[in-house]
Amino acid sequence: MKAVEVLPVVLMSGLFVLIDFLALWATGPFVGSGVLAYSNPNDPLDLVYFFLALIGFTALILVISRFRKKHPLSKKVVQYIILGSIALLDLVLFDSLLGAVLSADWSLAFSIAAVAIILVLLVKNPEWYVIDISGIISSAGAIVFIGISLSVSIVIVLLVGMAAYDAISVYKTKHMIDLASTSLEQKLPVLFIIPKSRGYSFAEEVRSLKDKLRTGEKRGAFFLGLGDIIMPGILVVSAFHNLASNAFLMAVSVILGTLLGFIMLTPFVLKGKPQAGLPFLCTGAIIGYLIASFLIFGTFMA
Repeated sequence: MKAVEVLPVVLMSGLFVLIDFLALWATGPFVGSGVLAYSNPNDPLDLVYFFLALIGFTALILVISRFRKKHPLSKKVVQYIILGSIALLDLVLFDSLLGAVLSADWSLAFSIAAVAIILVLLVKNPEWYVIDISGIISSAGAIVFIGISLSVSIVIVLLVGMAAYDAISVYKTKHMIDLASTSLEQKLPVLFIIPKSRGYSFAEEVRSLKDKLRTGEKRGAFFLGLGDIIMPGILVVSAFHNLASNAFLMAVSVILGTLLGFIMLTPFVLKGKPQAGLPFLCTGAIIGYLIASFLIFGTFMA
C-alpha cells in the first residue's frame, strides 16, 4: 500500500466505527419512538419485502436514468427520489433523537429545519464533505430503522442474500456500476467519498465513472457505497437490541468482524476497479457475531 493511500483507507475504516456507534447511541431513542420498519421481527416474509423493494427501487432509478439524455427532466426525477428518501430517513432519525429531550412539536420543528439545511447544502454545494456528512446521518438512521425491526437470525439471512446480490450486480449484470456512475454524475448522496489528496473537489468532477474505467484514468478519491456500511451495521444494532445479555460486547464483535472483512477487501479496492464489498463485509460481520456468540454463550444466540 502506498503512503498516499494509507490515510484514506484509515478514514474509510473509521466510517464503519463512527456510524455503527452513532447507530448504537440512537437505538434507545428509536425504540422509544416506536418507529419500526417491520411489525414482526421474526417473519421471513420481511426478507421478501426487503428484496422486492430493493430490486424495484434500483430498477426504477436505472430506467429513469437511461432516459436522462433524451429527457433532461428524468435527471431531476432521480435527484428528487434520492433526496426525498434521504430527507425522510434523516427526519425520522432527528425526530427520534430530539424527541427524547424535547416536546413533540419542537422536536419536529428542529428536525425539519435540520433536514432542510442538509438538502440545501446537497443541492447548492455537493462537495465530498457535505455528501459524507449526509451519508453518515442517513446511514446511521437506516441501520437503526432496520436493525431494531429484525431478529438476529433474519438479519444474518439478509446479509447472506445481500452479499450474493452485490456480487451478481457488480460482476455479472454490472447494474450496480451503472447505478454508481449515475450517482456520481448527478452528485447524489449515496456514496462516501474519501479524497486521495488535499484540494480534491468532487463538485468539479465532470467525467463519468464509466469514462474513467474505460480509459483507465485514476480517480481522485475512493468511493464507498452507503450500503457497504449499512448492511453489516444492521447486524450490529440487531444484536445490541435483541440480546438480553452481553449485547454491547456482541455488537462490538460484529464491528470488529466487519473491519476484518474491510481489511480483506482493501487490496482489491486499491486496484481501482469496482468491487463488490458486501461479500467481504457481511461475511466478516457474521463471523464476528458467530465467534463471539460461541465464546460468550457457548451456542448460537438468535
